[in-house]
Amino acid sequence: MFRYLEYRRKLYLKSRNFNEQRAERTKLRLTRVAAETEQIIKRPFPNLMSPDPLMDSREVLDLNPTATNPFHNRVIVRNHRSIFHEAMALDGFNFDDPNWTPAKSDLADEELQVNESAGLEGYPVEQLMKFVLVRRFVVQQTGKGKIDHHQCFTVVGDGNGMVGLGMGTDTEPTHASNKSHIAAIKNMDYVDRFENRTIWTEMSGKFRSTQIKMRPRPMGFGLRCQPILHQVLKAAGIKDISAKIWGSRNPIMILQGALQMLQGGHNPLGFGNGIGGKGKRLTKGIGMRSKFQVERERGRRLHDFRK
Repeated sequence: MFRYLEYRRKLYLKSRNFNEQRAERTKLRLTRVAAETEQIIKRPFPNLMSPDPLMDSREVLDLNPTATNPFHNRVIVRNHRSIFHEAMALDGFNFDDPNWTPAKSDLADEELQVNESAGLEGYPVEQLMKFVLVRRFVVQQTGKGKIDHHQCFTVVGDGNGMVGLGMGTDTEPTHASNKSHIAAIKNMDYVDRFENRTIWTEMSGKFRSTQIKMRPRPMGFGLRCQPILHQVLKAAGIKDISAKIWGSRNPIMILQGALQMLQGGHNPLGFGNGIGGKGKRLTKGIGMRSKFQVERERGRRLHDFRK
């Protein structure tokens, strides 16, 4: 009983001290607000008759009466000349040059030209398989409103072990498709295959909420898998395989998860993005093991006895 009363007494003293401290803080805050309000009241009212260089900068155009219009008009233009005009004038730019015309450029066309000249001239791009698997309309919400874009996901491959996935976003659907095609060519990587037709061993992987399991199958089995996965394996040159997907059937998750499993990858584990930051989700984990890696793990060589 004594311990209980002592506990109640300490709790009462603690709550009373807390209330006193809160009242003191409230009193100090009200005193500070009252002092600031008094300073604002004592400030002199601005003289609206004196011009302000920032608020009153303007250009006035007087239109005198004419034979058709007997009235005098005045046009006031505010914020017409910006700081960029002053900087251009300091650089010696002539605004009165009659031969000057503003340069017009399309950022999408410029980006396509840069991508097309990124070392792809000698590559037989026209011989690659191209599958536009996902087209969707995305909206970016900004402080000034919504920005609409078209987004495409394209898979390209030569049917002989090279496959890549690319994403393109643009306001025009054709530009988005071209961007995704070029990005897919840049992201192409080699897929190590058994007998140039299937994978070496059973594989399972997880990308977000999508789980994929692939199994090698004998010759003539075909591709028995989900349609999106079918196109990826076809572009990679894999002909005999069975696959099962659990969880989310989102096509984008299936594309990224499948390529994360098939491609061996090139980023060292545990090194992040290479410049001190975290690595991307797509570079996480280990890709497909090659024949040499399987031999090292099993401790014996792999020989093909098929005739």
